[in-house]
Amino acid sequence: MSVLTLPNAEALALSVRAKALVFDDPRSRALLQRIRRIAPSDATALIVGETGTGKEIVARHLHELSPRRARPFVAVNCGALSETLVESELFGHERGAFTGAVAAKQGWFETAQGGTLFLDEIGDLPAVTQVKLLRVLQEREVVRVGARAPIPIDVRLIAATNVDLQEAVRAGKFREDLYYRLNVVSIAIPSLAERRDDIPLLANHFVGELGRRYAKATRAFAPEAMALLVAAPWKGNVRQLQNAVEKCVALCPTPIVPAALVSRALEGPSDDLESFDEARASFERDYLSQLLRITDGNVSQAARLAKRNRSDFYSLLNRHELDPAVFKK
Repeated sequence: MSVLTLPNAEALALSVRAKALVFDDPRSRALLQRIRRIAPSDATALIVGETGTGKEIVARHLHELSPRRARPFVAVNCGALSETLVESELFGHERGAFTGAVAAKQGWFETAQGGTLFLDEIGDLPAVTQVKLLRVLQEREVVRVGARAPIPIDVRLIAATNVDLQEAVRAGKFREDLYYRLNVVSIAIPSLAERRDDIPLLANHFVGELGRRYAKATRAFAPEAMALLVAAPWKGNVRQLQNAVEKCVALCPTPIVPAALVSRALEGPSDDLESFDEARASFERDYLSQLLRITDGNVSQAARLAKRNRSDFYSLLNRHELDPAVFKK
């Protein structure tokens, strides 16, 4: 068994363009080379990592670098499948196999024929389904629910989990023989808190990507804002970071995200209400930003829409540190 450690910075880049990657960190380049050596094989892979670290991104990258890249990549979240339908979804069913089966249906294994099947949260599979999955891996064939004849399959399986499967095996919640079938090659993705040097790379990528998506001028973080991002705990990993950056981009009226906006984005749910003055200031800033966006930064026109004289309007802009030039097309 081979164990690889994949940095989150690499996981981010994979989500952008799997075939054209550039890394400054020599460790990332070395790890990518090792992954590229594994990708051409048909070895079953097990990707382990906390929620939000980018396990599906890594699985897609393995597929894109494999000889199967022209064939389907099918991703299935095992945790989202109901226990009564999981076998039908994975292996397919025949017409009349159960109530509601009005027509025959391919399962995910057949859908991925010739390509790659990615089973996320593999630890959530029911015990009975684990037995049948083990047989599929051994025999390389599936039997639809309600059928007798097996269907040969040619699929590379990649599984992922955010739980300790070895502990699940010891607790009797996961089959040991299936664990070893899945764990031919293991790829461990560290948490974002363990890869803090990657946070600026990730944050700058996200802010540029989201700025373009929202047609905003926002393109970077102030040094103080970036320091807050690097120091945050990131229990939700890359997914949480992306969510925080999206909040910043959606609310930021300037090209540079300030530290105050990052602080707001990092705040968890709270029952505390803002003071009246804080709420009014937030409303004023958002209202002024909206006016400037509507008028493309034309202060005279924005002041007329707000029914304020030009001098008063400029005073409001200065109070909220809003630069009309940022909103000009």
